Amino acid sequence: MIAVDVEAERKEILRRYRRLLRKAKPFLKDNDAKLIKKAFNLSLDAHKEMRRKSGEPYIFHPLAVAEICVEEIGLGTTSIIAALLHDVVEDTEIELDEIKNSFGPKVAKIIDGLTKISGVFDHGSSQQAENFRKMLLTLSEDVRVILVKLADRLHNMRTLGSMPRHKQLKIISETIYLYAPLAHRLGLYAIKSELEDLWLKYTEPEIYQDIVEKIAESKSSRARFIKGFIAPILDELNKTGLKYEVKGRPKSIYSIWNKMKKQSIPFEEVYDLFAVRIILDTPYDQEKSACWQVYSIVTDFYTPNPDRLRDWVSTPKANGYESLHTTVMSRTGKWVEVQIRTQRMDDIAEKGYAAHWKYKDGMSPSHESGLEMWIQKVRDMLEQNDTNAIEFVDDFRSNLFNEEVFIFTPKGDLKILPSGATALDFAFDIHTEIGAKCLGAKVNNKLVPLNYQLKNGDQIEILTSNKQKPNEDWLRFVVTSKAKSKIKDTLKEAKKQAAIDGKEIVQRKLKQMKIPFDGDVVNQLRAYFDEKTIIDFYYKVGRGIIDPSQIKNFRDFKKERTKSLKVKAEEFEFTDDIKKAEHGGKDILLIGEDMDVLDYRFAKCCNPIPGDDVFGFITVNEGIKIHRTTCPNAPELLSRHGNRIVKAKWMSQQQNAFLAVLRIIGTDRVGLMRDVTDIISGELKVNMQSISIDTETGIFDGQIRLFVNSTKHLDELIRKLEKVTGVMRVTRYDSTHEI
Repeated sequence: MIAVDVEAERKEILRRYRRLLRKAKPFLKDNDAKLIKKAFNLSLDAHKEMRRKSGEPYIFHPLAVAEICVEEIGLGTTSIIAALLHDVVEDTEIELDEIKNSFGPKVAKIIDGLTKISGVFDHGSSQQAENFRKMLLTLSEDVRVILVKLADRLHNMRTLGSMPRHKQLKIISETIYLYAPLAHRLGLYAIKSELEDLWLKYTEPEIYQDIVEKIAESKSSRARFIKGFIAPILDELNKTGLKYEVKGRPKSIYSIWNKMKKQSIPFEEVYDLFAVRIILDTPYDQEKSACWQVYSIVTDFYTPNPDRLRDWVSTPKANGYESLHTTVMSRTGKWVEVQIRTQRMDDIAEKGYAAHWKYKDGMSPSHESGLEMWIQKVRDMLEQNDTNAIEFVDDFRSNLFNEEVFIFTPKGDLKILPSGATALDFAFDIHTEIGAKCLGAKVNNKLVPLNYQLKNGDQIEILTSNKQKPNEDWLRFVVTSKAKSKIKDTLKEAKKQAAIDGKEIVQRKLKQMKIPFDGDVVNQLRAYFDEKTIIDFYYKVGRGIIDPSQIKNFRDFKKERTKSLKVKAEEFEFTDDIKKAEHGGKDILLIGEDMDVLDYRFAKCCNPIPGDDVFGFITVNEGIKIHRTTCPNAPELLSRHGNRIVKAKWMSQQQNAFLAVLRIIGTDRVGLMRDVTDIISGELKVNMQSISIDTETGIFDGQIRLFVNSTKHLDELIRKLEKVTGVMRVTRYDSTHEI
């Protein structure tokens, strides 16, 4: 155990707890402070023996999550309690019933939604996907489960530096694949931007740092430019008597990088590096006219780009976002985006779903319905969905669209669908039966096919026929989860019947050939016919796509395979020796926890080369495939199949890894081990095998076993460690040997 200053740590915990209470104080009611204190004490006691990877007491994490809930999302007492206790059921002996008895069913429900599922999962499923589905199922009863999870994920991303690289990859991939789009969909733009920026920081650290430095360099010139740009506007605004605030909002690092990448341009050519935001303090019933009044003032001084006007004041986005955006030409020849909104709109833009409740009482039903409608659609989808977890997560993710399309029914009612939605999506959105029988549509009184992509302002009428039935082609052009799940349900029923027929045929054929009908044989048949699942194999037999007579060929293949396996077993040791000999002098790839030389293939999607930051993925039929960590498919693989990811690292034969043992002596203090491990794993990217520390009366004496490339590499490490505050001496044991 590392010796710590218990008293200093206790004071720091209390300081953080009191800071949380101060921030929550404005909305606390009668008994709230007592309940929060009770939750804090329970969490403190439950986690008392636990520490984070950084060496800090674990309680720092739930306190930070609770603070994010209050300050950055705008949540109340129930969420604070849930945040303080969000890990206790999963990580400690405390049961959910105990939480329910002490804090009520709402808190218990949220914590249950945040608690990972334990146990064994079906073949072809994913623990990560199952956990995400479980969390979303709770959303159907309480949206706060998602908001607390986003606060939890944001704090994990902010403190990712102390985690090992393979854990970092899994967390950042889940974040960019699911949590950042989810934050966007719930209107939490500040959190969404920070999650994306942190993803870039750990995926492309050099690019991230370069953009950060360039933004910092241009800060003073940007401030001068904004001051000159808004000067004439301010004079006019002051004459109107409107209360306002003007901000210069820089574009996020991730969105700058995205634009550089998409348009293949350098940083200097990203013209909209920042936006000018004018925030008005005006009553709700005067908001729209005030925003257009300011728009008129801005465009009196600067010429607007007519193609870049975005009016989300008249028609808010489906996630509740309201703002008026225009891009104008400044007098220096630069395009500048100006965002005009009220304080209420700005709160909703920053804090999303939670901010809606703050303003709900004074709002008209139409104004607050967009986000409510989306939440209701998610709830409908959750109730209807019986697909496996991976399909479910894919469907859900496809529903997290950035843009919407606004269309009208024949009666003139406004409907909002994801960008790219088709006439068939609209039909399913009205009613499942209408979707299933949809033959075509009339858009603006013209006949269009099912796959017609809807455009803003389209008025659409659906045409149906009782003879129509869904088919697999429909899945290619629908984008909404509701349409996808309903089409899949119908097709599944038909597929299920065909699979039952196919299974009977396979049983009969195997019986004729005197081959036992068991799981192993059926799995071999599936692999022989190159089908992903056994159901797919049965289905194709049932439909006649696989001719039953072909099953006879499997018998001959099975006999040949048994012979060749015996030969391969005898040859294995010989070929393994050859393989090792062939690697002499070349770059080799070490795979797995034990860093062994194993068989692998390169993934064609990203074509890794020696020296790339890579990971291994265990495929179903093709062994280990090596992907770059920046591969376009990496977020999906890492976030859906974390259990099938293996570590992989390039090692040049000219730079063999040596196991070195260091002795480190010094005076103990809080955070010392974090500083030491940051230098080893973070700064110098050295792999540690183990670390052990003995402490007595404030002095520690530790041993660190790690892998280095050369004595020069080791000397550099020792020099850096000796500069850490509290470290008195670092020496090397002589038990170094090559691995």
